[in-house]
Amino acid sequence: MTISQWSRSLVKTIAVVLALALPTALAISSADARVGGGFSSGSRGSRTFTAPPSTTTAPGSTSQFNRTFTQPGAGMNTAAPSRGGLFGRGGGFLGGLAAGFLGAGLLGMLFGGGLFGGLGGLSSILGLVIQIVLVVFVVRLAMSWWQRRNSPRAAYAGADAGSGPQTSYRSGLGGGLGSGLGGGFGFGANSAPLEIKPDDYEAFERLLGDIQNAWSNEDVAKLHTLATPEMVSYFEKDLAENRARNAVNKVTNVKLLQGDLAEAWREGATDYATVAMRFALTDKTVDRTTGAIIAGSEQPSEVTEVWTFARRPGSPWELSAIQQTN
Repeated sequence: MTISQWSRSLVKTIAVVLALALPTALAISSADARVGGGFSSGSRGSRTFTAPPSTTTAPGSTSQFNRTFTQPGAGMNTAAPSRGGLFGRGGGFLGGLAAGFLGAGLLGMLFGGGLFGGLGGLSSILGLVIQIVLVVFVVRLAMSWWQRRNSPRAAYAGADAGSGPQTSYRSGLGGGLGSGLGGGFGFGANSAPLEIKPDDYEAFERLLGDIQNAWSNEDVAKLHTLATPEMVSYFEKDLAENRARNAVNKVTNVKLLQGDLAEAWREGATDYATVAMRFALTDKTVDRTTGAIIAGSEQPSEVTEVWTFARRPGSPWELSAIQQTN
């Protein structure tokens, strides 16, 4: 094959690949035209880079954040302080006196001296026994201290220590998140447990609809009352891109079908709750001038996303993050 023939073959191959990939890209774009644009955006406090627990509603994993203001390590306990091993620098009380004591005893035993190396006969045997007892005592004390220092937080009665969804709720025929269920608890570094009540579940469901409605109406002022400034900045960017394409996304008939609380916690004065939600909606993008549908359809579809809400003292819940499910 000549270079010319090889070049023509390469061009044809690229053309075929692009022809196959374009419809897929368009399909993804149209399916993700709803609020958030199909991205994982926002912040979850110190848990921004920690995946939320899977739930019945979202049993798979969630996507990492494509857009977030949070920087890795900012305000997060991402790495434990260096302890230099069990007896190293910063190792608590074992880093000093106990380490030197144990080290001296062991080295003494290895080289035939030990703590009572200057004595002989019965005294030497007695000294050896005492050394062994002291070594066993210090080792057991060290193991107990190490286990206490590295053990996870104790779980509250009836709650799992953050390893999975704490409270599950299904809307069923009645609809809604707060169907008379109890609170959920979340645990983690730099956080305290938080109880989620039925009124909170109702607020989450209401926000789901209100945010979609404000997005469809391009009501940025309303979005500022429903979401964090970070999330609103992403919404404004997406709305600007729609206007540049002379398009507007309309999301209607939003109805929650099922939801689960993944985790809830408090950081300082801010409460967080991460909720998996499966909801139905009609998602279409229309030409801003003619009203003709250019993406999506009038047919309802279902979406499962993981939303995180934040609440500060004296303020209602607001949307803090949206994550896509895998």
